[in-house]
Amino acid sequence: MLFNQLQRWPESTLPWRLLGLSALGLLATALYFQHVLDLQPCIKCIYQRTAVVGILISALLPSIWQHSISRLLGFIGWGVASIWGFLIAHEHVDILFAANPFFAICDIVPNFPAFMPLHEWLPAIFGATGDCSENSWQFAGMGMAEWMRIIFASYAIVWALMLMLRVVNLRRI
Repeated sequence: MLFNQLQRWPESTLPWRLLGLSALGLLATALYFQHVLDLQPCIKCIYQRTAVVGILISALLPSIWQHSISRLLGFIGWGVASIWGFLIAHEHVDILFAANPFFAICDIVPNFPAFMPLHEWLPAIFGATGDCSENSWQFAGMGMAEWMRIIFASYAIVWALMLMLRVVNLRRI
């Protein structure tokens, strides 16, 4: 019974809205840290923020337009953004804990596509003004990059579970 209900979740708007709300909450938290607590984001933080926005946009589409195409695009965007976000967060953790931080690589200007220079269009959201080696904020003994790695891994795990449920549901038809 529960399994059958979970299989239908991707067809409902509630899970997509919850996904979107979680991403919106993360984005609001990031902006609070930046503009209220004055913790300036580095390039890796901005890329992770972009992945969160990707998850948000991916969740909005099936929330607004209930169609198999919107759900497919939502699943693709959610998967790509959560896995990409995890990889960027993992690189950020590697930079923070590098044996020799002198060789840690962190760009100065975001490498957004020329047709979408987010850091120029919305510098208050996508402008990188911080240092990748900055790790002053801590919660439960872990810094922001470590928490983001856990968050993106959670997004990716839930994505994989929902995708498997969707595939099982499609095979039963």
